[in-house]
Amino acid sequence: LNKYTKHEMYVLMCRHKAKNALGHMFVSQMRELVSTLSNDSAAHVVVFRSLVPGVFCAGADLKERAQMNHRQSDLFVHGLRSLMTQIASLPMPTIAAMDGVALGGGLELALACDLRTAAYSAQMGLIETTRGLLPGAGGSQRLPRTVGITLAKELIFTGKRVGGQTALEMGLVNRAVEQNQTGDAAYREAFSLAREILPQAPIAVRLAKEAINRGIEVDMSSAMAIERMCYARVIPTRDRQEGMAAFIEKRPPRYTGE
Repeated sequence: LNKYTKHEMYVLMCRHKAKNALGHMFVSQMRELVSTLSNDSAAHVVVFRSLVPGVFCAGADLKERAQMNHRQSDLFVHGLRSLMTQIASLPMPTIAAMDGVALGGGLELALACDLRTAAYSAQMGLIETTRGLLPGAGGSQRLPRTVGITLAKELIFTGKRVGGQTALEMGLVNRAVEQNQTGDAAYREAFSLAREILPQAPIAVRLAKEAINRGIEVDMSSAMAIERMCYARVIPTRDRQEGMAAFIEKRPPRYTGE
């Protein structure tokens, strides 16, 4: 489910009974939504949040998975992996607001986002090894790229869970806050983070995301070429002219995303 305010988009996860577990239905709805979002030039920041108290996303729907044979299981996880890739490929900045548990696939979803906020009370972990599995929806690749190899190995080998404070210290989340009475402190923090991004030129922000994401995968000289290509695409924009003019005229810029 999604809803707009001007230029922000919220992806609301509210599968109460199953704690937002990643079952067939949930995944196909999410895939549809993400594909709509990817072509939405009006959405400048996307926030993933849950409306289920105490839960961001509890990961795989094990009841559903228990019914699957080896092949079905492999195909389902492949679908889950490609959903996370789809989220990671969204052109605009994405923020995961973890107000409750984010385990297994739930944390993998948050890792597919650009930025993460968490309540101190939130529990995060790639717990797959405790279930005889390994992270299969990008976690084994995104966690080391986020917190470094040694920490990622410790977290994945032990399957342990960490709270918001520890997650902040290890660089797993950008911001961690005390939970509030309404249980949406991480979401409010994500909202204020979004508010810091929104005044900036949208095309420049999207191209910066592309430069970072593509550049991190290659050697330095190829990375510099990627930066140059992204930079070249921002030069002819109206917003760049507006940025210059605003600076010279000592006024706040008014970006239009053109």
